[in-house]
Amino acid sequence: MLHAMVGSRTWFGGILHRTGLRRHGSERFLDYQLSPIQELRLQRLQDRLQVPFDENRPDHQEALRALWDTAFPSVRLNGMISEQWKDMGWQGPNPSTDFSRGCGFISLETLLFFGRTYPISFHRLLFKEDGDRATWEYPFAVAGINITFMLIQMLDLFSDKPKCRPGVNFVKMLGEDEESFDVLFCIAFEMMDAQWLAMHASYMQFNEVLQATRTQLERELSLDDVHRIQDLPAYNLLYK
Repeated sequence: MLHAMVGSRTWFGGILHRTGLRRHGSERFLDYQLSPIQELRLQRLQDRLQVPFDENRPDHQEALRALWDTAFPSVRLNGMISEQWKDMGWQGPNPSTDFSRGCGFISLETLLFFGRTYPISFHRLLFKEDGDRATWEYPFAVAGINITFMLIQMLDLFSDKPKCRPGVNFVKMLGEDEESFDVLFCIAFEMMDAQWLAMHASYMQFNEVLQATRTQLERELSLDDVHRIQDLPAYNLLYK
């Protein structure tokens, strides 16, 4: 049986534009010099951020259908516009409307990466299998878009180079593994769900939960001994 997690357009828009906007003004500028490989991979990641979701592009439609097949491999999707999408936590029958409010194609890429790379974790969160859950749960897919947006803001990815300790350590990770952003998304999703359960949160507290997740993630990304994505303590939350 599919678990419906119907979102609210007001909730989605409010969360997306309120989260991830704290600046690192209290931190001194870190004059970190990127290596050639770090600079190249950061540029590639920034290029990904510039790609809007286009429902008329066959490759984008293919990726969206692949996400459905990853989430519900035994359930046939009746069409690219279908009420079935609400079962994944989209707000309406057409997910492209959520992408247009979010951060583009990369937010689909991160969700698809999560499902393909860590299917056990992905499905556990999708179906809310752990813990004592609230009557009104956060919608899975929309939460993923908000987490991607939060990471982009937190890491200041539109800047030429990082200006905070978490950003510097992230670029170091990127130099070691080009998939670091996508893995970080998966870690952040697991951290967010753990925070949700620890705080006994309800539907309208998602913003508070996401802020707590950001604080915890910034703390882990500021550790001196973090050089690879696998060095983050929360990496151990992921299961394949």
